[in-house]
Amino acid sequence: MRRLWLACALLLAVACNPADKSEDIADLGFILKNPDGETVRLSDYRGRPLIVNFWYTTCPPCRQETPIFIKLVDKYQDKGFTILGISVSDTPGDIKTFAAEFGINYPLFVARDRDDVMEAYRAIMAYPVSWFVKPDGTVYLKHLGSASGEWFEQQVMGLLEASGL
Repeated sequence: MRRLWLACALLLAVACNPADKSEDIADLGFILKNPDGETVRLSDYRGRPLIVNFWYTTCPPCRQETPIFIKLVDKYQDKGFTILGISVSDTPGDIKTFAAEFGINYPLFVARDRDDVMEAYRAIMAYPVSWFVKPDGTVYLKHLGSASGEWFEQQVMGLLEASGL
């Protein structure tokens, strides 16, 4: 029941403001596994401009934004920018297949059964969810749903500018 209540509150908040700019702090204290089973600390990415993206392999909007993300990482990785792709429901095998299909160039993580991670990022019911995070950990922007490549690029350029890069 708590999860349903949180999901309703999130949807109401998004309906009022779909792109939320705030000074929240992204919780990079989580330890997840990559699809190869290796343990990775999200805090290893602190100090870099990031998109923390919650997705799953069969989500149509998630699949649409993946090529956009690949292009953004290619274009802005020299500024330290990357995307942390956190799969909310897939097995490591599903993620590996997806990564090979799309030629993913950014780290992917398994968060299946990790409600603590999803709740911390308010990525509970609707996907994709993207948090744009400055190197100091403050949140530049939170976004629910997909968008055009132009929109994402504008936000990444704003994130880099706000990060002094």
